[in-house]
Amino acid sequence: MMLKIVTLLIFIACYGLAITRKAKLAYVGLASAAALVIILLPTNVLSTQQVLNSIKWDVLGIYWGFMMLSILFSESGVPKHLARHILHNTRHEGMALFALCGITAFLSAFLENVGVVLIMAPIAIEISRRTKSSIVLYLVSIAISANIVTTVTMIADPPALILASEANMSFLDFYWFQGRMGLGTISAIAAVVGLASLYLIHFRKMKTKIHMEEEKIETSYIPTVIFIGGIVALAANSYIGVGPGVIGLTVGVVSLIFGYKILSKMVKEFDWNSFLFIIGIFVVIGAVESAGILGDLANGIGEISFNNPIISLIILIWLSVALSSFIDNVPYSVLMIPVAKSVAVSLGMGGMAYPLMYGVLIGTGIGGNITPVGATANVFAIGLLEKQGVKVKLKDYLKISLAPTLLAVIFAHLMLQLFWM
Repeated sequence: MMLKIVTLLIFIACYGLAITRKAKLAYVGLASAAALVIILLPTNVLSTQQVLNSIKWDVLGIYWGFMMLSILFSESGVPKHLARHILHNTRHEGMALFALCGITAFLSAFLENVGVVLIMAPIAIEISRRTKSSIVLYLVSIAISANIVTTVTMIADPPALILASEANMSFLDFYWFQGRMGLGTISAIAAVVGLASLYLIHFRKMKTKIHMEEEKIETSYIPTVIFIGGIVALAANSYIGVGPGVIGLTVGVVSLIFGYKILSKMVKEFDWNSFLFIIGIFVVIGAVESAGILGDLANGIGEISFNNPIISLIILIWLSVALSSFIDNVPYSVLMIPVAKSVAVSLGMGGMAYPLMYGVLIGTGIGGNITPVGATANVFAIGLLEKQGVKVKLKDYLKISLAPTLLAVIFAHLMLQLFWM
């Protein structure tokens, strides 16, 4: 019992520091992991093999590789060229902003969403100045669009990768799994609903005509080729016999080779802080699970839901939406995916934990859009606005974010209920 209490205290301290950002995330994750290993290894509650197994190596490989590609891709000129081409052919401001959000969402489904926001932000700022429209609406809409697709592909965000690894899914399994609509398909439909609501509520009244001057943009298509090759390899990994982590590492190494001119920038801009934190938090969750704490939490959720799978799904989705408004989605997802599995077992759902795990990811992925601090992309967008001398009040942010976020989650919830419960 004492070991369980000590483990729980370290876990709470780890998450408390991660949420408040009082210390560097990498230090928090690695220090917490080290403390639990030192305490639990001698007691045989945790073994060295369990520690190694708790780290999702495929997740780390894909995350590192595609993040490196994302940095190279942002320098290729392709995103800016694509955005300007589409904006040049739009009739008025509302459609231009909608097209910009669509491009942002598409790119964020495959690339690191903060990087995509930084790519699209200058274009959004330029258009808002030309039309004399609210720069807040432009940048907040861009951030929402980047974050609303975090579960559309298995490489969009670490939680999606973690789920795919946990469920042993292939790239295509993300869209059609066990004869049913997969998480990626459900998320894509929910994202379309969210983006459509942005247009109907905010964009359709914006009728100012847009004129984009021609600009010569130096473009390299090598990152695009690497990107397509990486996606094809992930989709075919079960046939070629190469693990997804190896594919991710290959994509990263190839990106470094072709990006040798900006090699130092790629290494510096990679989010090593989050990467090391994820490694640490994998070990922390593994230790918490070995100590039996996750099982206790799952049993508690089962009791609250009256051992009803439908009520459990409601609790997991909307609890995730609420907490993701101020908690980073990576540590929360790492914690709650195994909890969802344990809840399914306690409810007698057997191997059908998928809808509960899907619900957690949808809630925390899309739900992070509600507040300015719910997702890293939102934080960066607000930071860019502050650099422009604009302070964003919470109520003004909520006017833009609340409706598309809630509608997207509601549609995803209904589809989970319809196809999986």
